[in-house]
Amino acid sequence: MPLLIQNRGLDCITSTAELFDKYPHLQENARKFSSMPLVDVDPKGLLYVQQREFAATTPADNCVSVIGSGDATTCHLVVLRHTGSGAVCLAHCDGSSTWTEVPLLVKAVTSLSDISKEGRLELHLAGGFNDESKTSLKLSLNILAAFQKIKEDIYLETCCITEMNDIVVDGTHRPIVYGIGVDVKTGEVFPSSFTYKGPAEELRSARTFTGGQMADTYDSSRGLVQIGPCKWSPNLDIAFWLSQDDDTILKYLSTSPMAEPPHFVQHMKTTIRFLLEHPNSDSLFPGGQPQFYHRTASGDWERAV
Repeated sequence: MPLLIQNRGLDCITSTAELFDKYPHLQENARKFSSMPLVDVDPKGLLYVQQREFAATTPADNCVSVIGSGDATTCHLVVLRHTGSGAVCLAHCDGSSTWTEVPLLVKAVTSLSDISKEGRLELHLAGGFNDESKTSLKLSLNILAAFQKIKEDIYLETCCITEMNDIVVDGTHRPIVYGIGVDVKTGEVFPSSFTYKGPAEELRSARTFTGGQMADTYDSSRGLVQIGPCKWSPNLDIAFWLSQDDDTILKYLSTSPMAEPPHFVQHMKTTIRFLLEHPNSDSLFPGGQPQFYHRTASGDWERAV
């Protein structure tokens, strides 16, 4: 089935402008969404999803109350939820492999749901802006097209993407919404900010920096964050970046240099230092096993031994 909007199949479109012209209620929903107050999500109960990661769970999960992700500029944040079971998935997509990633997200939700029972699959999209290279636009169209290919009926509810997530500040285009969260119990999706981006933030960033593919980071049946094992070359020629000025790092390591959050350069340097300190990725995964993290009684994520 095609992607459904107000119970009708999405017509063939060639641009997001055409999408919003044909479905003006999506414009109105996007305006409402982007004007919602920003929620600073409490780390306790948060499951944070980094770039090129996804995580899925159900309302029965006692370890996670909110799944969230931030720091998206040209990237898109995707929430898929089954209204019957409440199973929900959040992904942070950067366009690296959209056509193979979207089926993974659908499978993550349907595997936690009995979709033959009452309820439907609802899709919420946020991210991107009017960037000069049109990277956001390309990703918007590819995500919509990939969901069009899914056999299950999927209802597009929120579409705060590209031009509907764009604001001009001091003559520069940038996103309005950089991050979102989804309440696991209620399914509410809201603009969010995050002070905590773990566990193992540096390791997960290193995996993405070195070309890791979209990864499922959470085992909801056991309440465990799972990372790796992942590999990178011990001979990465990246040390020179640490001597570069901020503008150079922004220019070459970002898809949207003028729109990045203030901590982007420091985040890049921290990731590069981590890779230089751990040239042999095997040492991080003894016996070739993933790293696991569980929620403690105090609400923090802790390495499971």
